[in-house]
Amino acid sequence: MSTPAIGSAGALRDALFGNDLRLLGDLFTAEQRERGSDLFTAPRPQAVLPGAPDASPQDLQRVEGVADLMQALILRFLTQVGELAHLGHPTYGSRLHELVGEPNTETTRNRAKLFALQALLDEPRVAKVRSISVETDRRRPTWVEVRAAVVAIDEVTELNLVFPVPLEGGTP
Repeated sequence: MSTPAIGSAGALRDALFGNDLRLLGDLFTAEQRERGSDLFTAPRPQAVLPGAPDASPQDLQRVEGVADLMQALILRFLTQVGELAHLGHPTYGSRLHELVGEPNTETTRNRAKLFALQALLDEPRVAKVRSISVETDRRRPTWVEVRAAVVAIDEVTELNLVFPVPLEGGTP
C-alpha cells in the first residue's frame, strides 16, 4: 500500500477527514445498531520481512478519509447527547433516541429531521448540509430513513448518508 506524498491532494484530504479504527461493519447501509462493541481485523497490507519473527497476518482495520467521516457521523447518530459528558463532550451525539416509541407521523419525521440536522452541524468536519429529508422506510413502516447530503470541509463533492431509525422499540 503506497502512502501519498506529503503535500499531495490525497494526503491533505486524508488529514482533513482523519483516520480511526474501524468500529462499524457496513458504513453504507448503517444497519448496525451496536456502537463499536468489537474491533475489526484485516490482513496486513505489507508482507512480513524475511528473517523477521512470525507475526500474525492480521491487524486492526482502519478507516480513512470519507469512510472515517461516514463512521463518525453514524456513531454521532447512535450516541445520545450527554452520554459522553463525563469524558468532556457534553454536546456530542444526537437526540434521535428520543423518537423510539413514537408513531410514524409527519411531526415525528420533522423532529427526526431536526435532531439529525443538529447532530450533523455539530460535526466539525461538516462544512455544509446541502439537503436533509426523513422518509418512511418502505420495507419497515415503523422505521424512518434520514437522508442527508453533506459537504465536508475543503471539499466540493457531496457525501450522501442514509441512516435508518427505528421508531418502535430498540436502539436508534
